[in-house]
Amino acid sequence: MKRIRLTPSRRAGLYSRPPLERMMRMHQRLKAGRYPNCRKLADELEVSAKTVQRDIDFMRYRLGLPIEYDQLHFGFYYTEPVASFPNVEISEGELVALYIGQKALAQYKGTSFEAPLSTAFRKISDGLRDTISVTWSDLDSAISFRSTGRTVADIHLFEQLSHAIFKQVELRFDYKKPGATRYENRYVQPYHLGCIENLWYLFAFDMDRAGLRTFALPRIREVRLSKTRFRRPTDFSIGRYLEQSFGVFAKPGKAKHTIRIVFDAFAASRIEERQWHPSQKIKQLRDGEIELSLTLGNLEEVERWILSWGCHAQVLQPAELKARIAKTASAVAGSYRAAR
Repeated sequence: MKRIRLTPSRRAGLYSRPPLERMMRMHQRLKAGRYPNCRKLADELEVSAKTVQRDIDFMRYRLGLPIEYDQLHFGFYYTEPVASFPNVEISEGELVALYIGQKALAQYKGTSFEAPLSTAFRKISDGLRDTISVTWSDLDSAISFRSTGRTVADIHLFEQLSHAIFKQVELRFDYKKPGATRYENRYVQPYHLGCIENLWYLFAFDMDRAGLRTFALPRIREVRLSKTRFRRPTDFSIGRYLEQSFGVFAKPGKAKHTIRIVFDAFAASRIEERQWHPSQKIKQLRDGEIELSLTLGNLEEVERWILSWGCHAQVLQPAELKARIAKTASAVAGSYRAAR
């Protein structure tokens, strides 16, 4: 596979990365045979001699540059010719993957996440140098993302929660459940942060309720980190926790529901194009219809999803789900009749 090396455009303001700039200037002096040493470089670059030594060690041991110290000239030199500073190489596939990641993060443009995410991508792209003409605008014309209903989360809140997760410290916060009129105090051991369907959630063990709970970040306020440490269970897995969920809400240990839904020919092709759940099975029916089977731990989220398909979906089982869909559909129809 062809290897590609890119340099960010100077016009885009992406080239200013102090460690890289320092090493490039060191490389220029080494290549010119000027025998730079730590003290002189530290004065010139306005950093400490220890920082220069770390950069030299990185260039020598991580980048493989032939750097040695000359006792006679009191400075460093290249023991053999070095044509250019080492490049960080990526393949075309890796380039596209990097770009897709950057475009996916565009859903946070205008939010408090935009600045730290942009900084992270600058740090990645700053190490890439150009050998062929591939520009971001070329990729812009080929790949794009569009996201609706994204949440606006507070970066300070996110940092508090992620800090508590990494350090494994208990915390308290006020939380307002959907439909509630006031906030409740919650005391939890935070396990995991996840972004699901454009909304960030905290998965935590609720100390007062003695069980795992899911909290939407926009409904959390007044976070207070404690000094009490905890140990996250070694067998905790967010994948296993959500394996019976159609979205984010799980009820581990509860009864499983076998769900069967018939989609007409209009919806069938759209359903077949995507993986909706790991447990899904699709059966072909006559006249282009299909039957989708799922095994889930709750009905709330899949009920809303089925309703989004309108008359193109019909629930066969379970009876409880059929009754819920019928009740909601009747209420919707009634609201439109009342509005006439």
